[in-house]
Amino acid sequence: MTSTFLVNDHASNDGDDQQDRAIADLTGFFEVSRDLLCIRDMGGRFARLSRSWEDALGYPLAQLEGTPLLPLIHPDDHERTLAHMRRVEAARPGEAVRGFINRYRRSDGEYRQFEWRAQRQGDRVYAVARDVTERIAAEAEMAAAKIAAEAASQAKSDFLANMSHEIRTPLNGVIGIIDALARTELTPRQREMVDLVQGSGVTLERLVSDILDVSKIEAGQLEIEARPFDLEGELNGVIDSARMRAEDRGLAFEDRRGPTARGGFLGDSTRIKQVLANLLSNAVKFTSHGVVAVSVDVADDPDGEGPSRLILEVRDTGVGFDSEKAANLFQRFTQADTTITRRFGGTGLGLSICQSLIGMMDGEMFVESAPGQGSRFRVELPLDRTVVPESVPSGPARREAPGTDARAPVSDRPLRVLLADDHPVNQRVVQLILGEQGAEIVTVDDGLQAVAAFEGGVFDLVLMDMQMPHMDGLAATRALRAFEAADPARGRTPVVMLSANAMAQHCADALAAGADLHVPKPITAASLLAGLAAVLQPAEAAAGPR
Repeated sequence: MTSTFLVNDHASNDGDDQQDRAIADLTGFFEVSRDLLCIRDMGGRFARLSRSWEDALGYPLAQLEGTPLLPLIHPDDHERTLAHMRRVEAARPGEAVRGFINRYRRSDGEYRQFEWRAQRQGDRVYAVARDVTERIAAEAEMAAAKIAAEAASQAKSDFLANMSHEIRTPLNGVIGIIDALARTELTPRQREMVDLVQGSGVTLERLVSDILDVSKIEAGQLEIEARPFDLEGELNGVIDSARMRAEDRGLAFEDRRGPTARGGFLGDSTRIKQVLANLLSNAVKFTSHGVVAVSVDVADDPDGEGPSRLILEVRDTGVGFDSEKAANLFQRFTQADTTITRRFGGTGLGLSICQSLIGMMDGEMFVESAPGQGSRFRVELPLDRTVVPESVPSGPARREAPGTDARAPVSDRPLRVLLADDHPVNQRVVQLILGEQGAEIVTVDDGLQAVAAFEGGVFDLVLMDMQMPHMDGLAATRALRAFEAADPARGRTPVVMLSANAMAQHCADALAAGADLHVPKPITAASLLAGLAAVLQPAEAAAGPR
C-alpha cells in the first residue's frame, strides 16, 4: 500500500514537537480533502487522517487515529502491505512510492480497495489514497467481457468451419458427380435434366459461400491477404466463364484490356476474382438481350512511388434500376426490386459482400444505372506492382484456353495418384474425373493408410482430405514430408489438399503442413484438373520424368 502505518505516535518525544505542530496546521486541508490523506509513524500507527476516512470506512476518526493500520487490512494483503511499508521507509528522502493497492475493511464488514501514493519525511510517512473499488470491478468486468467475446468469436469461427465442412461435403458429391455425368453421352432429355441439376448445384454452392462469407465478415474472421499474382492469368478464368454463360444466353460479350493491365501485382487475387465474378454474374443474370462488357485497366502512379490502381468495369444492357432503389442495393438480403428475386433468384448478398471486400482492400465502387437501360459498375483498387509488363496495345483480349489433360505433365505414362478420403461419394467423384484422364488411382480411407501406402509405393501426386479418422490429412501430410526428408533420393511428391474446410485458416494450415495446394470442395473436373496442372507442371520441370 502506498501508505504504511503502524505504531506509536504517542511515544513521540520532545524532538517531535515541531513536526506535531506542522501536522496541526494541516487541519483545514484534512477537513476538506476528498482523497484519503494519512500520516503515519514508523511503527505503522495512524497519526493523522483526513475526514474522508470516516465516509470511506464508516469509523469515527477518534477511533482510527493512534491505532495500528494492519488490523483493518484484509488478511490476504498483510504480507504485501508490510513489504510495501518497508519499501516506503527505505526510500530516499523525497522519493514517492506509488501504485500499491490493498483492501481495507469497513465498519459494516465490506472491503474497499485503496490505491496509495506515499513518501517518507523524517520519522513520518505521508500518504494519500483513493478508493478504486469501482474502477477495479469495472476493469474486471471488461476483462471478463473480453474473454467472453473472444470465446464467442472462437465458437462462431468453429461453427462456421463445421458448417462449411458439413454442407460442402455432400454438396461435393452432388456437383462432382453431376459434372462427371455431364461429360458422358446423354439423350437430349437427360442432358436437360443434368443441366437443371447442375445449375441448381452451382446456385446452392454460391448461396453457401455467400452466407459463410457474410458470417466471416461479421465475426471478423475474413482476412485480406497480400500475395504476388499475375493479373492477366488470374482474371482470364473468371472472364472466360462469364463469356460462356453470356453466349449460352445469346448475349454479346465484350472483353477489353488496357495497355498496362498486365504484369505482376501484390494483393488478394482470390477476393479480386470474387468481386469481378459477382459483378459479371449479375450482369449476365439480369440481361435478357444485348451485351455484357468487361473492361480491365491499370492506372500506374506517374512518379512510380505510389501504388497502381486496378480499374474493373462491368457494363450490361439489362434491367437496370433507379436512384431510389440504388440506396438499398448494398444492403444484405436486398435486391433492387422484389420481383428480381422471383424472376432471377439469388439472396441479395453478392453486392453487400463485394462492397465489404472492396472496403477491406481500401478500394471504391461506383455505380450508374437506369431502369431498362442497363447498369455500369466500376471498381478501383490500389495494388503494388511487382512485375512491369511490356507495353501492348489496348483492345480485346486474346489468349489460348488452358489445357486440362492430367496426363500431360507425366510424360507418356498414366498419372499415378494416391487418394486419401474417408467419404465414399467423394472418392467416387475423384475417380470419375481422373478416370477419364487415364489416371491410376490408389484409394485409402484415412491418414494412417495414406502414410502406409505412400511408404510402400511411388506416386506422382497425393490427393489428401483434411478431416479423416485415425489420422487427419494435416498429420498425414507432415508424416509424408518427414518420410521424404529421411530419403532424399525419393524426391518431393506434390500433395493437394481436397477439403470441405474452406476457411482461410484451413488453407494456411494445409500449406504449413507441407501441402502444395488447397482445393476447396465441392470440386469439379475443371477445378481439380486445374489444381493438378498447377502442382504437376512445376514439379515435372524441376525433377523431370520419373
